[in-house]
Parts: sequence; structure tokens; C-alpha cells
Amino acid sequence: MRNLFISAVASLALGTGTAFALGAEGHEGSIVDVAFSFEGPFGTYDEAQLRRGFQVFNEVCASCHGMKYVPIRSLGDEGGPAIPADQLRDYAATLSIIDKESGEERPRIPADMFPTVVGDGMGPDLSVIAKGRAGFHGPYGLGINQLLKGMGGAEYIYSVLVGYEEAPACAPDDAEGYYNVAFTAGGVPDACKDAKGVSTVAGTWIAMPQMITDDVVTYADGTPASAHQVAEDISAFLMWAAEPKLAARKQAGFIAVLMLTLLSVLLYFSNKQLWAPHKGKKTA
Repeated sequence: MRNLFISAVASLALGTGTAFALGAEGHEGSIVDVAFSFEGPFGTYDEAQLRRGFQVFNEVCASCHGMKYVPIRSLGDEGGPAIPADQLRDYAATLSIIDKESGEERPRIPADMFPTVVGDGMGPDLSVIAKGRAGFHGPYGLGINQLLKGMGGAEYIYSVLVGYEEAPACAPDDAEGYYNVAFTAGGVPDACKDAKGVSTVAGTWIAMPQMITDDVVTYADGTPASAHQVAEDISAFLMWAAEPKLAARKQAGFIAVLMLTLLSVLLYFSNKQLWAPHKGKKTA
């Protein structure tokens, strides 16, 4: 069983929120709790933020990451980026695909999926990565933080994107990759472990270089593109890609709870009416 432990709880100057720091063995690293608009029982996606996130994905991420499970047409759905149909067709046409029937290359249409990106040096598919990465855990696997804060997939992505730091002094010169305080999937050099073999650093080394920096994109809506803003926007977009019907699901859940509450009240009063004539009577 994995040894989960809390190594520190601290505040990070990486953005708004609180950072929960666990050692590499805890698989949590330094995760910043970001106040995304879609959190909570009534939270919804910010359309403008999703559009900015899509721009970041298209200009920064798409060269190394695919989204093979996301249909391009979903970019125009209500509750998502809501990109106009003409712009959607123009965007799809910039992407190519091999036609299954003819075997020839053709431009994509909105009904097609986003491209699959494979090959040496390419990163993982991002279709559902926000649902596949847990940002928050609880001590000893109890999931307490997940109960209070949710899975934290978007926070995990944000924290990794802004979590690049100078390698700690214990790191050997031949350590491969880039040190990231939020990334904990890689191995920790023996020099950065204590006598019991427990990591003494918050994160590990990641193969991806730091891609999100200040002004890495120029937003079409004029929003200042600080590194933290860009990281928040792409994290929100990837959360939408993983769960595009989030708002509809919350609405259905709210209606279900409301109906069950009403049904419970009706059953209570029906029960009282049914048994009222019999209450207080003595049996022979």
C-alpha cells in the first residue's frame, strides 16, 4: 500500500488559493486550490474563459497533444465555448484527416474529432485528462480533501503548468527533465531521499519543458495573458473537454433533489393522514 503522508501545508505565491503539499510518494505535490467558476453545485463554465482556453490549446498545446475523444462540433455547443458555426467550419478545415473510405487526406469537418497526436516526444491525449488526474487526496487515502474540494483535476493541471522551479540542491547534475513542484509521477533521485527512502522534495522531474509563460499568447478579447491567467484558462478548457455536459448534469441533479424533497414531504403528510384515525386507540 502506498505510503501517503503530509509533508507540508503552505501557501504558494502561484495564484489565488491554498496549496496542499505532499511528498512525491503521496502523489499530490503542491496543488493550488483555484476558485474556478464551474465549481460547486451551481457552478457553470465561463464562456469567455473557455474561448481563451481553446486559443491556448490551439496555439500552444495542439502541436504535442491531441484530443481524440472530443468532437470539433462540441466547441459550438451552448454551455461551452459557443464558437459560431462559420468560425467552427473554418477552424475544422485547417485540420486534416485520412478519409476511411477513400484513404486520401481531406480537411476535417465539425463532425470529426480533434486530431490524435502521436510520436516521439509527444504528450498524452488531453481529452479526459482533467478527469483522470486527481489534484486532491486525503491523509492515508481517506479522500477528505476530495470530499471538500472535489477531485481537483483542473487544479492539478494548473499547478503543473505554473509549478516549474529551479532544481533543488540535492538534485544530481544528470537528473533528466525539468523540476516541477506539482508533478509527482516521475522518480526521485536517491540524493533527494532521506535515510528511510522518503522524498525530501515536493515534486519530481517532468519531461515537458515550461510552455506557459507571460504573453505566450495574445488573447483575442484583450485579456492580459499572464502565466497564471493562461494556466487557468487552459485548465478550465480541458475540464470542459472532459465533462462538457457539467451544467446540464448539475441542473438534472438539482431537479432530482427538489422532486425527492417534495415527494418526501407528500409522503410524510400522507402517512399522517392515513394513520391519524388509528393513533391513540387502545387495542383489546
